Amino acid sequence: MKLYSYFRSSASYRVRIALNLKGLAYEYLPVHLVRDGGEQHAPAYRSLAPEGLVPVLADGDLAVHQSLAIIEYLDETHPQPPLLPPDAAGRAAVRAIALDIACDIHPLGNTRVLKCLATNCGQDKEGTDAWIRHWIGTGFGALETRLAQDPARGAFCHGDAPTLADIMLVPQVFNARRFGVDMSRFPTIAAVDARCAELAAFADAAPAQQPDAE
Repeated sequence: MKLYSYFRSSASYRVRIALNLKGLAYEYLPVHLVRDGGEQHAPAYRSLAPEGLVPVLADGDLAVHQSLAIIEYLDETHPQPPLLPPDAAGRAAVRAIALDIACDIHPLGNTRVLKCLATNCGQDKEGTDAWIRHWIGTGFGALETRLAQDPARGAFCHGDAPTLADIMLVPQVFNARRFGVDMSRFPTIAAVDARCAELAAFADAAPAQQPDAE
């Protein structure tokens, strides 16, 4: 398998965690999202990913985009260890957390959104950083309450083994810290993140550990 990735992309980070949890070897193909206007805009990459985003997972002749789709593909094709709970209620709960992050938090701080704020809306770096801190903080506030009150939470977001929810959470915590979000406001989230950091699958997927890290 080949993973088109960028070290600081949280969506790529998610897929790296999933691949590591599954114990799957892959070739890392860096796509720099900033250099020379962004390598994701090159015609060769656009032929693979017309939307110009990472990650893309190539598995033989199949190319899968969107991190959630990639992770569920990996879970279906390599079912051990499972990334979703065995029961319908548990799967719904884990998927809901994943979607809280993928749909409601992450998109508002995406690189192209921040670039648009700066280029088209006249926001300076202070303004764009304040924007992302606001939306991560808003999303984490709700998620913190949910996790703190959930009797199904264990060492991880759901139970005592990492799931899709943790795969989604850890890269978003990285983003939060990168932009100066005060994580002391979210002790439950911080505790789950710390537990994940103890696992090699998460630690080895971290941005600083990637071959294209800067």
